[in-house]
Amino acid sequence: MPALPPAELVAAITNALADSGYTGQLASPVRNNPRRFIVAGPNAPLAITAYIWTLTFGGRANLQNEYRIQMTSVVSPLELGTDGPTVLIGYEPDLNLFAGFDLQRHREFTTGSPSVQIDRQELRRAETEGLSFHRKSNDEIAVGIRPDVFMAYAINAQLLHRYGRDANVLRLLNQAVRQHEPPRREMETLSTERQRVVSEVSRLSRDAAFRQRVLFAYGNRCAVTRVQLRLVDAAHILPVGAAGSSDHVRNGIALTPTYHRAFDAGLIYLDERHRMMLNDAHLRRLQRVNLAGGIENFHARLGEQIFLPPDPQQRPSPELIRRANRFRQIPR
Repeated sequence: MPALPPAELVAAITNALADSGYTGQLASPVRNNPRRFIVAGPNAPLAITAYIWTLTFGGRANLQNEYRIQMTSVVSPLELGTDGPTVLIGYEPDLNLFAGFDLQRHREFTTGSPSVQIDRQELRRAETEGLSFHRKSNDEIAVGIRPDVFMAYAINAQLLHRYGRDANVLRLLNQAVRQHEPPRREMETLSTERQRVVSEVSRLSRDAAFRQRVLFAYGNRCAVTRVQLRLVDAAHILPVGAAGSSDHVRNGIALTPTYHRAFDAGLIYLDERHRMMLNDAHLRRLQRVNLAGGIENFHARLGEQIFLPPDPQQRPSPELIRRANRFRQIPR
C-alpha cells in the first residue's frame, strides 16, 4: 500500500478523536511529523502529539503478515510534547485501524529510516476488542487500536507499553479488553500503578463497547434530533452507579451532547411510551434563577416518540425507564 497523503493521516486522527467522544484541532503543519492536536473532551489533556505514518506491507517474504511504519523525515531523538501525551503510531486505511508502538524504545535511532513492525493478525484483533496487546520477539509491546478507543490508548500509552512487558499485566490487559473482569487475586499481586492501568483499560473497554453497541443500534443518530455528524454520545438510561444499571444496549440511548447533559441532569426524561419529555419542575428551578434562556428552541424537539432502533430487542427497556425516572426523582 502506498503512503497516504499527509492530510489523510491527519483526518484519520481527527476522526478517531471524534469516534472516541473528543474533538481535535490540528495546531501544526499538515505535512510535518510530529502533528500536534488541541483536544477537548472529558478529562482530556491539552494536546496530543502524534508521530504517524501509513502502515504498509513489511516487505519480507517470510513475514507476509507483517505491517510496518517507516520513520522517514524525522531526526533522533524524537521530540516529546510538553502539554500532553506523545504517541508513535501507524494507520492502516483499509482496516481503519491504528498500531501503537513504544515511543521510548524508538525515540533515539541511528541515521536512516528505521522501521517498526506489527503482525497483521494481532492488529485485526482490535476490530473486535478495541485494543489488542502483542509482545513482539524483541520484547516490545505493540498495540492494535480501533478508532473509538484512540483516546483511551493515547492517554495511557506510555504506561501500557512499559507495564505490558510484564507477563501478568499483559495477560490481564488482554482479559480486560475482552470485558472479562480481572481476577481480584491476580490483581492483588500487582503494584498499585499496574493495578490502576489494568483497571483503567477494563473500564475504558467497557465504555467503548457500550458506546459502540448503542450508536450502532441507533444508526449513529441522536434519538431526539436525528443528527449524526459524529456528534452523538451513548447515554445510560439508568445511570452508572445506580442499583441495576448495566452496559446492555437496552439501558442506552444515543443523544447529542446538549441533550445528553440535559438528560443526565434531569431537565428531560424518557417516558414509557419512548417520548422525550421536559421536566417542568426542573425548568421552574431554572426560571427562578434566570437560567431558562433558549428553552423554546430546546423544547421544540421534545414531546414526540424518539427515533428508535429498528430491532425491538435493542430499544429502551420500560422497566429501566421507570427505575431511571425514580432515581432522578422525576415527578409523575
